[in-house]
Amino acid sequence: MRGVWRDGNRFALLPESACFLPAMTEAIAAARHSIILELYLMESGRLANQLIDALIAAAARGVPVLALLDGYGAMGLQAEDRRRLADGGVALRFFNPLAWRRLAKNLTRDHRKLLVIDGRIAFTGGFGASDTFLDAWFEVAVRIEGPVVADWMRLFSRLWDSSLTRGAGDPGLIKGLQLAIAPLEDYQGMCGRVVWGQGYRYQAIRLSLHQQIANAQRRIWFCTPYFVPTLSLRRRLARAARRGVDVRLLLPGESHDHPGIRYAGQRFYRRLLRAGVRIYEYQPRFIHAKFSLADDWATIGSCNFDHWSLQWNLEANQEIHDARFAKEVAVLFEKNFTQSREILPEQWARRPLGQRLREWLFGTLDAWVTRLK
Repeated sequence: MRGVWRDGNRFALLPESACFLPAMTEAIAAARHSIILELYLMESGRLANQLIDALIAAAARGVPVLALLDGYGAMGLQAEDRRRLADGGVALRFFNPLAWRRLAKNLTRDHRKLLVIDGRIAFTGGFGASDTFLDAWFEVAVRIEGPVVADWMRLFSRLWDSSLTRGAGDPGLIKGLQLAIAPLEDYQGMCGRVVWGQGYRYQAIRLSLHQQIANAQRRIWFCTPYFVPTLSLRRRLARAARRGVDVRLLLPGESHDHPGIRYAGQRFYRRLLRAGVRIYEYQPRFIHAKFSLADDWATIGSCNFDHWSLQWNLEANQEIHDARFAKEVAVLFEKNFTQSREILPEQWARRPLGQRLREWLFGTLDAWVTRLK
């Protein structure tokens, strides 16, 4: 599903944790009316400790703090840390805790990432509260101000008190939170909308991307950490490249948290390269960011655009249509391209037999899992 396009917003691109973690920490420290946090991944460690301390400090100031974590993604959050949050006044709830009696429902996960401060400032991207985001992974976030923040709060509120969410936090807390969503009149506002997906039933994120690819005239630059695209997405990227659009993929290199997924996606390289798609594998570290650019349209958020994200997960992205913001995203892409190894068609055609076998093996496993969904 998707929200409506709203003008009068301000969006700030925050590349790398050195940018978005201090900005989020500062916003939490300045909160006076409410803090909303929704995360998939939260694991006990340095970053989780810092976040817990900041949330407890806000609750001690009398700020209502609502934290919604995924029941599977937060399995690495130790019981002691959960008690610290609850004892510190944080309303803590978990989405879809694992249950043996309903195995199929366990596949549905809340993969969204969201922080909203005072109903006025929001952050989204691919981040989590795990030490890997401190320096081991490359990540991107966006800071949001303006009317579109209300759409993020509505999205959160529907899940906070849903039948799949459990915990001691009062479901009714969300109803008392304030909004501060007036357009920023002193600023030439940016146009944006929230777009979200909920498994196979609501795939507005995928449909929106397909539409942007179909309408793009100059460029389609696409970054995802888990490149196992659907057939429809592969075909659209290839068609765009054939009609002369600059189509580039920014993907992880050998630094990957799930190497098998990388090999499974590499089986699609040959046909994409033949169609004129340029493929770059990022070298410095694992690139976990999910952001795309089509002409002056950009999207940043949680969705990986793989089968799992599109078929099972709850996902949400911030879409922005603004030439100024698109220029910033393009600069970030170009910087990352220079730190990547471009996969050239003639070199890929000569790749070793071992590489081909890995593609076949993990590609077969991926196809088998996809058919089961």
